[in-house]
Amino acid sequence: MGLAIVDGVGLALAAGDERRCFEAADAVAVVGSVDRGVGPRWVWWDRSTADVLVGGGVAIARCWDVLTVHRLLRGGWRASVPEAWAWLHDLPTDSLPAMGQLDLLGWGGDAGGTDDPEDPVRADGHLRPEWTSGGWTASPERVAWWARLALTAASLQRVRLAARAEPERALSTARSESAAEYLCAELSAGGLPFDVAEAERIIAAAVGPRPLDGDDAARLQRERDADVLRHVGAGAVVDLRNPADVRSMLRRVGIDVPNTRAGRLEQYRDVHPVVEALLTWRKAERIATTYGYRWLDEHVTDGRLRGAWTSSDGAAGRMTASSGLHNLPADLRPAVAASPGCVFVRADLGQIEPRVLAAVSGDDALIAATRDDDLYQPVAQRLQVTRDVAKVAVLAAMYGATTGTSAQALHGLERAYPTAMALLEQAAAAGRVGEDVYTIGGRRVRMWVDDSVEGDIERARRVAAARGRFARNALIQGAAAEFFKVWAVTVRARTASLDAEIVLCLHDELLVHCPADVGGEVMVAVQRALREAGTRWSPHRDVRFVVDVSVVNRWSEAK
Repeated sequence: MGLAIVDGVGLALAAGDERRCFEAADAVAVVGSVDRGVGPRWVWWDRSTADVLVGGGVAIARCWDVLTVHRLLRGGWRASVPEAWAWLHDLPTDSLPAMGQLDLLGWGGDAGGTDDPEDPVRADGHLRPEWTSGGWTASPERVAWWARLALTAASLQRVRLAARAEPERALSTARSESAAEYLCAELSAGGLPFDVAEAERIIAAAVGPRPLDGDDAARLQRERDADVLRHVGAGAVVDLRNPADVRSMLRRVGIDVPNTRAGRLEQYRDVHPVVEALLTWRKAERIATTYGYRWLDEHVTDGRLRGAWTSSDGAAGRMTASSGLHNLPADLRPAVAASPGCVFVRADLGQIEPRVLAAVSGDDALIAATRDDDLYQPVAQRLQVTRDVAKVAVLAAMYGATTGTSAQALHGLERAYPTAMALLEQAAAAGRVGEDVYTIGGRRVRMWVDDSVEGDIERARRVAAARGRFARNALIQGAAAEFFKVWAVTVRARTASLDAEIVLCLHDELLVHCPADVGGEVMVAVQRALREAGTRWSPHRDVRFVVDVSVVNRWSEAK
């Protein structure tokens, strides 16, 4: 059922060729009532409708978000209503009509539109920019048209999905991706429970008390810098934020490194005390500049850390969030605390990418390895290497690394798991020549073209190799993201009656907030939801997915 809502106007519903607009003082409540009574699959253009519904306290069961499905079909993040409409009608998308343009060609054509400004479709087939720029809200009749157009777009998208290699799976992915976008609207509005007092304590321990003003902040910064510089002699002038200066400083004490990344410096901790001081300084600097008092003031309100969530990052389709929610330092996790009378159910998928590789490739030997709680153990036994080497080799195969410790084990993987390795190499080969790849759920992952490589054979080889690595990883990472979202929306549906709320989706980890007295029930529901998601999503039912689940009061308590 097509849906469009305008505050102060009402709501419009569209089904088949019928479209009607209803005046309603509380349009959101009407939608909620219909959803509970009829349970349709609501169809709307974009996230803005979900935001309105979530803001009104409505939890929709099933939906179809046209722009979310457009990203799945076309690939990438860029998406707009006029672009999605044009793409579905095979119209040019690089020069969409814009407000203020002279409509010199709008008088002719057979694309189904007219010259009537009350018709949202122009004679050339494009949507009228005055409509897509907000003009659709001008009258009840236009709102009804808008709902009908969303339904039309969704119908055309289903035709495109039917042309994917696995049409039913692609259709299912479109539905789960839309539900995940609705979940993102709920995550954005609800926020993550946050203990401000604990956060201020952690920040103060790292960077000092809250500065009184700009001058005080500068003084505290100089003091932090001095804690490092005192190890290299009095009068040293070094900009610790400049990698070249840091390398020069390290050379003064006999440490010559090609770069100053933390992983590189770790091995020199015992060589000179400046290294330990520098690594400590970096942690404090990150908190001071990114997760300090200003960040706290800007993003935490009413005891919740809030950021904008989206269901797809535009590459392989992973959920992402702003405000530092996806990069919160481990030091700040104690500040993520359940509200009084509530707990967190924390659930973390185990070894998800190799298990997904087993599912999408159908490699019998790798599927057998998923039956073990620790997939890397049977792989290690099969390759006759240590578990650590087996793990590095499997991850290297998915990320395209072919040198170093894992190189020899990679050859073993090709012999032991030929079907899985062949799938990865097929994706890499497509990427190297610039061909787009598709996840098992039908998401198009677009390859890039670098015109600057023309005539430079060596550079062209490097670019091609980079595309190959990206393609093989995106194939699996994208499928893992799709599976995670199926799991997340299943958890959302199965725990709703327990007054539970998903408050964080971090890569392969869920944090569910619920009343303390139902924590155990939610934990069981999360585990059952994983089995249900695996049954629904995996093309091979014998693949076993595992999850570590615990009930905690603070995120830092999870092991």
